[in-house]
Amino acid sequence: MVSIRELHRQLIRKERSAIEITKETLERIEVIEPKVNSYLSVTADLALETAKQVDAKIAAGEEIGLLAGIPIAIKDNLCTKGIRTTCGSKILENFVPPYESTVTQKLKSAGAVMVGKTNLDEFAMGSSTENSAYKVTANPWDLQRVPGGSSGGSAAAVAARECVVALGSDTGGSIRQPASLCGVVGMKPTYGLVSRYGLVAFASSLDQIGPLANSVEDAAILLGAIAGHDPQDSTSLKVEIPDYAKLLRPNFHSRSRLRIGIIKETFGQGLDTAVEEAVKKGIEQLQDLGAEIQIISCPRFRYGLPAYYIIAPSEASANLARYDGVKYGLRVEDPDSLLEMYEKTRAEGFGSEVKRRIMIGTYTLSAGYYDAYYLKAQKVRTLIKRDFESAFEKVDVLVCPTSPITAFKAGEKTTDPLSMYLIDLMTIPVNLAGLPAISVPCGFDGQGLPIGMQLIGKVCREDLLLQVAHAYEQSTNWHLKNPSLTR
Repeated sequence: MVSIRELHRQLIRKERSAIEITKETLERIEVIEPKVNSYLSVTADLALETAKQVDAKIAAGEEIGLLAGIPIAIKDNLCTKGIRTTCGSKILENFVPPYESTVTQKLKSAGAVMVGKTNLDEFAMGSSTENSAYKVTANPWDLQRVPGGSSGGSAAAVAARECVVALGSDTGGSIRQPASLCGVVGMKPTYGLVSRYGLVAFASSLDQIGPLANSVEDAAILLGAIAGHDPQDSTSLKVEIPDYAKLLRPNFHSRSRLRIGIIKETFGQGLDTAVEEAVKKGIEQLQDLGAEIQIISCPRFRYGLPAYYIIAPSEASANLARYDGVKYGLRVEDPDSLLEMYEKTRAEGFGSEVKRRIMIGTYTLSAGYYDAYYLKAQKVRTLIKRDFESAFEKVDVLVCPTSPITAFKAGEKTTDPLSMYLIDLMTIPVNLAGLPAISVPCGFDGQGLPIGMQLIGKVCREDLLLQVAHAYEQSTNWHLKNPSLTR
C-alpha cells in the first residue's frame, strides 16, 4: 500500500484522483474480504461521495490536507451518524447513532474517505476478535490464525491493504497487540490526548482511541488529525498538539543521547523464544542507532493483569447497565414483566465474554467485596504508575515485547479465558498508568508470523515515541514485508 504522503502527492499533482484510489480500495475489499472478514460494514456509497468532493476541491484549486482522499477504516465501536454501529454485539445489531464521534468528525472535516466499519471483539472485550457476534476475522499472514484483538478487524484491514490506515481503541492493549500479531504499527496515545466522545464505553478510565498503519509516519499523521482537546469529553487534556509527522527523523542525532530502558520483568518465563530473540535484536538495533541502553525494574508490572481484570470489568458492569431494552438496541418481544424484559434482552443480546466480565465486575463492586477487590486493585494501579514514574527518572523511553506470543490458531484459546487474558500481560500496565505506547514490527518467528516491539513513553511525549519508532523502522525492513495475500 502506498503511504499517505505519496498518495497526497499523486492527488495534488493530478496523477490519480480520489475516486480512482477509493474504487481501487473498494475493489480490493471485495476480493480480500471473503478470506479475511475485517469489515462488519462497507460504506461504498459514502466513500465515493467523499472522494468526489475531494476531487472537486482539487479541480477548483483548493488546498487539501494530507488525509483528504485517503481510504480509512473505523473500528465499529466509534459512533458514526447515520451509519450502523454494532460494537460487534447482537444487542446493538440495528443501532444507528444520531450523532458523530469527535474523532470521526475530525476525519470527515479532513476529507478522509471512510470505506467501512471494522470487526471487533464484542464491546472491545477480547484479545482475538473471536468474540464478535457476527464473524471471526482472520490474520492476513495465516488465515487459520487470529489477528489479535479487540481491534483485530482494523489491524487485519491495514495488513491486508484493505485500507491505508485505520482507527482502533485500546483498553488493555487492543491496538498494540493486534498490531504486533498482524505486523503493522499500532499506537495507544496518552489517556485524554484523543477525545473519547462517541466511543462506546468499555472501561472509561482505560479506553483510548489510536491509529493503526503500515508505517510510523502514517500513524503520526493520523494521530495528529484526531488528537486535541474536546469540551465534550471531561477527561480530554488541554495540551498543544505538535505536527508529529514533521518531527520524524531517520536517527537520534538531533537530540542528546537517548536513554532507553529494558523492562526486565517482561523477559523470561512465559515469553516465546522467537519473540524474545526478535525484541532483543530490536534493542541492539536501537543501541546501534545511538541509544544508551539500561536495564530497568518495574517490580509491580506483573500485577497489572490481575488489577486490570478487576478494574476493567467493574467499569464495564456500570457502563453496560444501560443496555436494558428500554432506551435503544435489542428488545425481546412480549415479555411478561419489565424485569423479564431486562433479563431476556441482556441474556440474548450479550455474548459469553461480555456476560463473564459483567458478572465479575458486579461482584467486585458489591457490598462486602468492594474494599477487598476493587479498592485494592486501584491501589495496585497507583503503585504501577509510580514504578513507571520512577523508571522515567532514569530513562526517556521503555522497551519490551508487545505480545508474549505470535498469532495463535483460531479456536485454540476460546475455551480457556485465563490463557486468553495472559496475552495482554505486556500491554495492560500501560493503560493502567495512562501512558502512550507504540508497537512496531521487529521480526518474524519460524512460521513466518510477525513479532512486535513495544516502546513506552512519558505522558504526552508521543512526539519522542514516534521519533524513536520511526528511526528504528527506517533502519530495518520489517515494515516493508507483506503477507502473500496482498501480492
